[in-house]
Amino acid sequence: MVALPPLGPSSFDLSGQVAVVTGGSGALGRAVASGLVGAGARVAVVARHAGPVQQVAAQLTAQLGAGPAGTKEPAALGLVADVVDQGQLEAVRQEVMERWGRVDIVVNAAGGNQAGATVPVGGTFFDLDPQAFRAVVDLNLVGTFLAVQVFAAAMVSTGTGSIVNVSSAAASWPLSRVAGYGSAKAGVENLTRWLAEHIARQVSPGIRVNAVAPGFFVGDQNRALLTNPDGSLTDRGQAVVARTPMARLGQPEDLVGPVLWLASSASSFVTGAVIPVDGGFLAAAGI
Repeated sequence: MVALPPLGPSSFDLSGQVAVVTGGSGALGRAVASGLVGAGARVAVVARHAGPVQQVAAQLTAQLGAGPAGTKEPAALGLVADVVDQGQLEAVRQEVMERWGRVDIVVNAAGGNQAGATVPVGGTFFDLDPQAFRAVVDLNLVGTFLAVQVFAAAMVSTGTGSIVNVSSAAASWPLSRVAGYGSAKAGVENLTRWLAEHIARQVSPGIRVNAVAPGFFVGDQNRALLTNPDGSLTDRGQAVVARTPMARLGQPEDLVGPVLWLASSASSFVTGAVIPVDGGFLAAAGI
């Protein structure tokens, strides 16, 4: 039986814990990594390109002015890996273990879409590029699978840990034209639930697997789709806001609280859950 701390105000304190955030140079990954550092964790920020990820890590360390508890240890490391490359992920795990000796939290924020996996305007399903479709499934679904497999292995010795996958509202409510991304994220949600049951029963009940499902967030990839250069909404953005009960688009910071809850002992009896963070988008019938 794994001993878990009692619930209280300190349940959200991540001091002494080590987190890995894939996709850490993207808008959502950056915000989540910043929230984890603010809660006291040391964070390995992982992305494909060295320049952006190292810049994020430097900004996070500067956010505290020092490492956890005023030490000289950096609050964050920027590490390079492609989530579809198992060898690169294993190299990151080794570096994290050598530096900090543990992995307590994994947030899988790496993901994205490709134009070829989206039905073109005026086109049909038959215009989809099979190679682009495969690439989107690999990045979002296979990349999540590999990251869990690699980093959760570091949790086995302690028998505790929290894995938070990033899905999408597109997993539950198929969006027009977005075939590859929605299919891949639906797979992420199914994998999340499967892993939650399997790991709890076969590995340790102290290792939890959950997901967040963002709605329409303004990020690096979709900013031009949802907003105009002057900040006003495009036609697509207006349609989304009209369908969202809270009548606005999500900002990266809106994802931080739900992820911190799932990452911390405040959610110690939660596993296999997919938490919508969408302003009510999935709850609305649209009529």
